[in-house]
Amino acid sequence: MIVCLVLAAASCTGQRPKLASEAEPIADETSTTAAVVAPSTTQAAEATGDEIDVYDAAASAAPTRSITADEATAAPDIPITFLVKGRSGDRLEVYLPVAPPGSTGWIRVADVSVSTVDTRVEISLSGHWLRVYQLGEVILDEPVAVGTGGDAPDAGATYYLKELLQPPDPSGPYGTYAYGLSGSTTSLTSFRSGEGIVGIHGTDDESSIGEDVDTGSIALADDVLDRLVNDIGLPLGTPVDIRR
Repeated sequence: MIVCLVLAAASCTGQRPKLASEAEPIADETSTTAAVVAPSTTQAAEATGDEIDVYDAAASAAPTRSITADEATAAPDIPITFLVKGRSGDRLEVYLPVAPPGSTGWIRVADVSVSTVDTRVEISLSGHWLRVYQLGEVILDEPVAVGTGGDAPDAGATYYLKELLQPPDPSGPYGTYAYGLSGSTTSLTSFRSGEGIVGIHGTDDESSIGEDVDTGSIALADDVLDRLVNDIGLPLGTPVDIRR
């Protein structure tokens, strides 16, 4: 059962989504014996606190910035989540949850919990479809509506799922759930403090599915989004490949 707290938007903090319970080793660039992660899996790192230091390089002595949960997420009680790119010693190179999309930095292994993610998402903006893969196999293939008002993600940029939100009105324009993508916020006003998200969300106009629309990002039918959250349990840290 998912328990959600409602503010301007609700963050879902129950059993879904979650990182995998068991982590596989991440290949260490300085080691010749580390296990190699299979191509069908990736790694996600969840900060153990509400703020985390970010370094420019693996060997940097001092952080160049910090990222807070307030900066990285659109509602309270959501962990800061990263997609892992690589490892060197006690540092991880990660994709950051904040703008610009695809930006990277280094964080300390000691500051995060690392887990294996066996899912990934592909979205075609021109083809109006979304596919979910698990261990390389397609487990969901559905049409989507694509926003043309500047809120859709950019093709070619590296994204991942950084949060799961529940809009305050499940019958509203963003449906029952919204997965926030890493990299940016938008002008959408249905979330905390007037901030919006670039994300995968539901819709109150399912006749728009398969078409371009004026507002929103990537819209799925609400029943499909419910399957992603409640049946598949698509975890945070899942990579999202955006195609034209």
